[in-house]
Amino acid sequence: MSGDLDTFPRLLLDHAAQRGDRPAMREKDLGIWQTWTWAEMADEVRALAGGLAALGFRRGEHLAIIGDNRPRLYWAMAAAQCLGGIPVPLYQDAVADEMVFVLADADVRFVVVEDQEQVDKLFELRSRLPALKLLIYDDPRGLRHYPHDLLARYEDVQSRGRTHHGEHPDFFRGEVDQGRPGDVAIMLYTSGTTGHPKGVMLTHDNLIRTGRAGNEREHLTADEEVLAYLPMAWVGDNLFSYTQGLIAGFCVNCPESSDTVLTDMREIGPTYFFAPPRVYENLLTQVSIRMEDAGRVKRWLYARFMQVATRVGTRILDGQSAPIGDRLLYALGDVLIYGPLRNVLGMSRIRVAYTAGEAIGPDLFRFYRSLGINLKQLYGSTETSVFVCMQPDGAVKPDTVGTPARDVEVRISEQGEVLIRSPGVFHSYYKNPEATQEAKSPEGWFHTGDAGFFDEDGQLKIIDRAKDVGRLLDGTLFAPKYLENKLKFFPTIKEAVAFGDGRSFAGAFVNIDMQAVGNWAERRGLPYSGYTDLAGRDEVYALVQKCVEAVNRDLSRDPRLKGSQIRRFLVLHKELDADDGELTRTRKVRRRFIAERYAPLIEALYSDRTSCPVEAQVKFEDGRTGTVRAEVKIREAPLFQLEAPQRAA
Repeated sequence: MSGDLDTFPRLLLDHAAQRGDRPAMREKDLGIWQTWTWAEMADEVRALAGGLAALGFRRGEHLAIIGDNRPRLYWAMAAAQCLGGIPVPLYQDAVADEMVFVLADADVRFVVVEDQEQVDKLFELRSRLPALKLLIYDDPRGLRHYPHDLLARYEDVQSRGRTHHGEHPDFFRGEVDQGRPGDVAIMLYTSGTTGHPKGVMLTHDNLIRTGRAGNEREHLTADEEVLAYLPMAWVGDNLFSYTQGLIAGFCVNCPESSDTVLTDMREIGPTYFFAPPRVYENLLTQVSIRMEDAGRVKRWLYARFMQVATRVGTRILDGQSAPIGDRLLYALGDVLIYGPLRNVLGMSRIRVAYTAGEAIGPDLFRFYRSLGINLKQLYGSTETSVFVCMQPDGAVKPDTVGTPARDVEVRISEQGEVLIRSPGVFHSYYKNPEATQEAKSPEGWFHTGDAGFFDEDGQLKIIDRAKDVGRLLDGTLFAPKYLENKLKFFPTIKEAVAFGDGRSFAGAFVNIDMQAVGNWAERRGLPYSGYTDLAGRDEVYALVQKCVEAVNRDLSRDPRLKGSQIRRFLVLHKELDADDGELTRTRKVRRRFIAERYAPLIEALYSDRTSCPVEAQVKFEDGRTGTVRAEVKIREAPLFQLEAPQRAA
């Protein structure tokens, strides 16, 4: 690949010329996979770019994109970049009020949306977005009788673009040739956990150099298959599905819907895969539920061979030595258990799988690796174009995020904050020079806001957000996210929020996993009418308390954190929800909001009370609101003394 392929449009046109008949994208529609080659994709992008230009879209302008992972939405990103524009993808499940800030802040005139749902949101916001000029929609279902002064069909814009190309045959190539590596390629908005979201501007150079380093480290080629199912507004999808695909030339597959991801994954058999920990947790929860409902012989075989996998699976995966007897048992287990299980998970062909975003439980991490799935952790952020540290093959640990990627410098400040300098560090925050200067030093160091350190093997370990690390009254280190992640390692716990900074002890709110705990309750004949009823049962509190006890026992082994064991906890009466403002769209806890909203519960947690009445407003999917009332119980958890290390006999 020549060195002048330094923008996404040039990469696209090069693939169209070099491997034009190879598959570039697939989409499952009405149960059938549709395929577009690189040459066909380039033609689709050129047609849309010409249509946008004919409608008045100009270099430097922002094109908002809203919807599920669809080839036409990815082509819209590429079309904007071909014209020197900047795509701005938004989270498709965001409600209208959450979208208005981004659309107004980015001065958006043109929007490409997937379907009627997204059109309805924008029609609701029309009076608040005076700059809005045109909505281009992909799926026409339900839109026949809508006023068309603001709407245009995707096909109609492409048809106009083909006419434009016929009249101006040199226009498209001329626009592509004007592009420079330092031009902004995309703007992605942060989740806004502490205020308004910020528009992170990433250049072609940021993403392409970072993506190339990742491809080289994992030896990714044009033969990979990737499933694009994570939000297009998330930087991970932009890197794994779009950037690395355009660099290597591999095929990106779009599932039919979020409900069919697992089925579609089994059909495609991806070789390169990324998922946040919650996806791996959900998959394992489904496996556990199915095994508990299986017959006695199947349960015995599963338990027996999983013991073998736990003992030697990761060693075999890493190419290390293992007793011949265990190797033979593992080979038999691969035929009877591990292979079929990988197939059920859609992971039969995976060469490398990544997870990031949150800490993944050591047991969960080892489970996948013991099955022969090369699951690894990485560390990065939107502002660093994702790749900062990656775990190298043969040196994978459950509690680190690996070593720095190529051309990446990582430094730990005197305050314990992780600082990054790399080709992937973002250009700037849109219309926010103060925030840019605060995040980036004049020397180019990005302040991640994460607290961490390097272990004895030179691998980075992240413990929490630096601003969230606090102290109990006795001076004990308090890392709330660290405690929350340890609680969420258990399949029965979906979310957790820890408190303790400036207080005498650590306490926690817990959300149970409705699917896992509901199945557990049904097998034991425990009746319940819904989440609130199930969460308040004494049997469920006993189940959660075992998880808290296990976390406390583990904390007791760490001299720095033994004093931050969880003394009191409660199970929330409702699930934390992004629609209620309690979580971001990437499911990060809005800690300050929760502390304000549930202040009476926190007060009760730090008193001698054993329960507290509470009511909360909730928002339903159809926009209606309601009130949930409950008497929330509060329980004490046992604390453990520091366990002395075992002495050799």
